[in-house]
Amino acid sequence: MCQHHPSSPGTPPIKNESNAPQEPFPWDVGVFDAHCHPTDTMASIAGVPDMKARALTVMSTRAQDQDLVSDVASRQGIRDSDIAVLSHSPAERHIVPCFGWHPWFSYHFYDDTSSDPSYDGSLSSKISHYDKVLAPTPSSKDVSFSEGLPDPQPLSKFLSETKSRLEQHPLALIGEVGLDKAFRLPQSWTSAYEAQRDGGLTPGGREGRLLSPFRVQMAHQTAILEAQLRLAGEMGRAVSVHGVQAHGVLYQTISALWKGYEKEVMSRREKNQIAKGAEDFSDSSEDEDDNNDGPAKSGKMGQEKSTSTPSPKSGPLAFPPRICLHSFSGPVDVVKQYLHPSVPAAIFFSFSIVINWGTGGGDKAEEAIRAVPDDRILVESDLHTAGEQMDQYLEEVCRRICEIKGWNLRKGIEQLGRNWREFVFG
Repeated sequence: MCQHHPSSPGTPPIKNESNAPQEPFPWDVGVFDAHCHPTDTMASIAGVPDMKARALTVMSTRAQDQDLVSDVASRQGIRDSDIAVLSHSPAERHIVPCFGWHPWFSYHFYDDTSSDPSYDGSLSSKISHYDKVLAPTPSSKDVSFSEGLPDPQPLSKFLSETKSRLEQHPLALIGEVGLDKAFRLPQSWTSAYEAQRDGGLTPGGREGRLLSPFRVQMAHQTAILEAQLRLAGEMGRAVSVHGVQAHGVLYQTISALWKGYEKEVMSRREKNQIAKGAEDFSDSSEDEDDNNDGPAKSGKMGQEKSTSTPSPKSGPLAFPPRICLHSFSGPVDVVKQYLHPSVPAAIFFSFSIVINWGTGGGDKAEEAIRAVPDDRILVESDLHTAGEQMDQYLEEVCRRICEIKGWNLRKGIEQLGRNWREFVFG
C-alpha cells in the first residue's frame, strides 16, 4: 500500500543498466496487475482505460475506500472471466475489485461477538479498547492519542457489508488483508499536518505524518485476518495477503484454517507399490471416469495444472481456495512451506518493483522467484496511482521475472497471464 511505502510515488522504475537494446515489450499478449491501489488517487482512475495493462486487481484497505472500489468496479469492472482472455478488452472494463481490511487499520475493529466486547460506545471503553489492541498502551503514554482515534466499529458489521459487496460483484476477491509486525500508527492530526494534506489522496492513510510508537497487537491482527479468510472460504473467493516481518505467524494462521482438509500425500514406498502393481490395471475398461485425482503436474511453464484444489462448488470451505502472498518478502523456506503437497489451497506469490527491489530486498526476491513454480508466480505494481507509471512498473517487473526465470519474454508474459487468470477466476 503505497501511501506508507518508503519509496516516493514519483520514483521511476529501475531501468535496464546495460547498454544493450531491450526487446520490444509484448503488451498485446496481456499484462495483469495482481495488486494495486489506484483508488488512493481517484483522479488517476480516468486514465485506466488508456493504460497498456489488460486488467488491474484493485484493493481496498479501510473505511474510506470500500465504496470507492465498488463504485469504480460498477463502471469499469470486468463482467466475464472470458474478457480477460481477449487480445483487446472493451476499453471500459479493466477492473477486478477486492474488498478487505488491511492490518494497518485492524485496530478500528472490536469483536462484538465476544462475551466481553472491548467497546460499549463510551469514551472510557474506547480508551480501554485501544489499550487492549495497541502496544505500548496509549493511556500510559498519552491518553489524548486514543481519544483522537476513530470510534471502534463492530467486526460483524464489516463482515456483513463485505459479503454484500462480494455478492454484488461476483468476480471480486478479498483483499488487502494480512499481518504486519513492522507497522506503527501515524501520529495524531495536528494543525501543521492538516495544513500540508494532499487533497488528491483518499483520506485515511498516513499522508506525511510522522510515526507514533504504537503498534497493533499481533493477536488482534490475527483475529481480524482469520475472520476475513473464513469469509473468503465461505464465498469461494481468492485472497490477496500482506505479510511483513510475520511470515511464521501468517503461515500458522492460514494453515490452521485448512487443518483437516489437507491432501493425502503418498510416501515413496506407497508410490513404488503402485508403480509395481500398475500392470494389474492394464485391462481395466477405457470407459472408466478420469476424475483428475492423480498427482499434480510439475508446474513448468505452459503445462497443464492439477485440478485437485478443493472447489468452492463442493461446499463452503474454512479457508480461501486461492491465496496470493503479495510483494512476497519471505525466504525460500517459507515458499516451500506453502508449496507442500498436502496444502489444499492454491498459493501464488506476487512480486513488485516498489517493494521487492525498491526497498533493497532484490537478492532475496530473486531467490524466492527461482523457487516458485512457473504456474504460481504473479506480477504487481502495488502503486496508489493508475496510468503510465503503473504500466512502467509492470513492464519492469515482468522483464525482471522473465530474466530470472530464463523465460522467453513473450512466452513468459503469456505464462504470467495464465497464472493471473487462474488466481482470480480459478
